[in-house]
Amino acid sequence: MLFQNKVIIPETHRGLLFKDEQFVAVLDAGVHTFWDWKTQYRVQQIAVTGQAQTTVPEDVLTLAELHPDKFAAHLHCWETGEQEVGLLYQGNVLKDIKPPAQRGACWQGQRCIEVRKLDISTDFKVPKALANQLLAVKEPALRAATLNALAIAAIPEGHTGFLEVDGEQREVLAAGTHAWWQFNHSIKVTQLDCRLQNMEVNGQEILTKDRVGLRINLSAMWQIVDPQQVKTALADHQDYLYRELQLALRTVVSTQTLDELLADKNLLNQTIQQLVAEKAAAYGIVLKAVGARDIVLPGDMKAILAQVVAAEKQAEASLIRRREETQETRSLHNTAKVMEGNPVLLRLKELEVLEKITARISTLNVYGGLDGVMNDLVKLTDKTKAA
Repeated sequence: MLFQNKVIIPETHRGLLFKDEQFVAVLDAGVHTFWDWKTQYRVQQIAVTGQAQTTVPEDVLTLAELHPDKFAAHLHCWETGEQEVGLLYQGNVLKDIKPPAQRGACWQGQRCIEVRKLDISTDFKVPKALANQLLAVKEPALRAATLNALAIAAIPEGHTGFLEVDGEQREVLAAGTHAWWQFNHSIKVTQLDCRLQNMEVNGQEILTKDRVGLRINLSAMWQIVDPQQVKTALADHQDYLYRELQLALRTVVSTQTLDELLADKNLLNQTIQQLVAEKAAAYGIVLKAVGARDIVLPGDMKAILAQVVAAEKQAEASLIRRREETQETRSLHNTAKVMEGNPVLLRLKELEVLEKITARISTLNVYGGLDGVMNDLVKLTDKTKAA
């Protein structure tokens, strides 16, 4: 029986018309009528969102490859090679990233769709302008595609980075943000801090030459000056430097007595630095300074040392007192020799003493007048005893 078939295609859909299960045409949105005989015709409706990222079903893609002329106005088909990355633009706006060795299609809308291919066979570093654009995207779909497609490394100021591709070092990286297509490769980025750094070697318990146990804390200032040498020669440069400082500290302390260590701690620092600096320099590390922050004695040794210090200070105090007494006696002896042959000077000294005495009493009786005071020997009487 022949009857009229009416099909309504919504604006958000496309229709695929089949006759006897053979593809005939792509139907746009709208109302379509055709005469059907024994249900020869069938229409398959496909949802179209207008977004470039909308996935076209595999069966539709196959039909498009079989009938390219019939789908040309409706689909934009793309395919990337083994060493190609596709950038999908809609209206000159980047919408998606297509991996290598992929094929697909996008429904055409009002805005033109274009897939620009990039050859990554020899150079898979992302151009700086494109990298900045991709790293700044906010659209969730494109951002997810970016994180899946790119290997990103941010090298801070004062650091040096190293790019390894498939286990082989390819490039030394300066400070900044770098990005690479990570398709078909294993990409790894390591970095070294080339700023001045501090290292602590704490809690080292060591016996001195005279068998005194000490606990020493050591600090060192160091810097990487040849990052490539450090990376090539050392698996763990910080562990290497720590061990060298530890061994040097033990070597120096074990060959000196406690008195020698306490007498000149700077000598300890200088000796350790000399021992370690030469070894570290061979691997691109400069040892700037070494300092023993703390030298901790055992409890019993602290008490003994305190007694020794106290005895030394007492001996010093006694020596100073004896020196002052000797100097005072010598001064008195010199004064006496001068007065021995000079009666006037002796009389002046007597009057000086009298002046000091009279300053402490309230009443002074003078007999013989001024001439007696100047010429006679002064006699003092204690009235309290006389009474």
